Amino acid sequence: MSYYSLMIKRKISEKFQKLAKEFPVITVTGPRQSGKTTLTKMLFPNKTYVSLENPDQRKKALEDPRGFLRSLSQGAILDEIQRAPEIPSYLQQMVDDDPAPGRFILTGSQQLEVSQTISQSLAGRTAILRLLPLSLEEVRPVKNLTSSNEIMLMGFYPRVFNEPVAAKDFYAGYFSTYIERDLRQLTQIDNLPTFERFVQLLGGRVGQLFNASSLANDLGVSQPTVRKWLSLLEASYIVYQLPPFFRNVGKRLIKTPKIYFYDVGLAAYLMGIENVQMLRNHPLRGNLFENMLVMELLKSRHNQGERLNLFFYRDRTGNEIDLVAEKARSLLPIEIKAAETVNLDWFKSFKHFKSLFKEAEPGVVLYGGQEKSTLSGGSFMPWDDQHVAGLV
Repeated sequence: MSYYSLMIKRKISEKFQKLAKEFPVITVTGPRQSGKTTLTKMLFPNKTYVSLENPDQRKKALEDPRGFLRSLSQGAILDEIQRAPEIPSYLQQMVDDDPAPGRFILTGSQQLEVSQTISQSLAGRTAILRLLPLSLEEVRPVKNLTSSNEIMLMGFYPRVFNEPVAAKDFYAGYFSTYIERDLRQLTQIDNLPTFERFVQLLGGRVGQLFNASSLANDLGVSQPTVRKWLSLLEASYIVYQLPPFFRNVGKRLIKTPKIYFYDVGLAAYLMGIENVQMLRNHPLRGNLFENMLVMELLKSRHNQGERLNLFFYRDRTGNEIDLVAEKARSLLPIEIKAAETVNLDWFKSFKHFKSLFKEAEPGVVLYGGQEKSTLSGGSFMPWDDQHVAGLV
């Protein structure tokens, strides 16, 4: 185990251990290589570990699920549960007969397939957690965060920190593995080169509204095909669709989601950005910076085991807020700016938002600089401030 593996403590651990004392089954989903196996083994070192990627183990689970589970009656970690989708149905009776908390830990890297299987078979018997790649909070103790360009280029997959592998080499292999393994488990893609081009085009649309028509025209495929492919990327934790925030304030609001990548390093790779100099001068650097911080706040919610409460606001006259955090009794507007110099004009959007929603709090601007200040219209907070994750 490497030095970084020893030092990086996952923020989700506390919630994970708490739920393992309350539910007989815990299900952990998330992208491949986000650290699910490492985390579950670390938190439950005495549990039998079974990988359903292993052909022999998978064969036993598929051909004789009752016998397979009987051999694990004391409980186990079952990794990549989507490879044996009938197992949760058989688990149901086992945990009903013996609902000892924390008995089984399931992991999976295909969120829609896993969620559907679990909801049908283990409703009320399992808690579901989502483990995304490392957060700024988790990286901070082991990595100097003075360069936002460097951290965006590296991304947040544990292996980039754990092993001496160049980010571009890691993401090349990661994307190839996704195409060759995960995608073919989910569906049949007739034209893989066009699909790969689709993913690359999405990389250039980070932080922008999803436009199925434009993508379909660029690729020479139908809009239904584009929407199907987007669903596949979302199912495999590659792409995240940030929903719009809207209430009854007329028909002026945009109701199309914005596209982000679960990992900013993969997005940078898909754009062909190979080094810090290229990133520094890239016209979409601000979009990648926004992607990084949107995901930081998303990770914070997942690590607490809380429902997602993040949206963006935009109307058809150009008024917009990068993020709106919906709280119990208030709304927190958040703007994200890659610039390192404070600009008071950034507060203008907060004033408009407050005129529409009286429950809006003073807004927060997360930006590329290092000064922190609170003014009458809101506050500025550096992108790497330790309190960023606590905003939502």
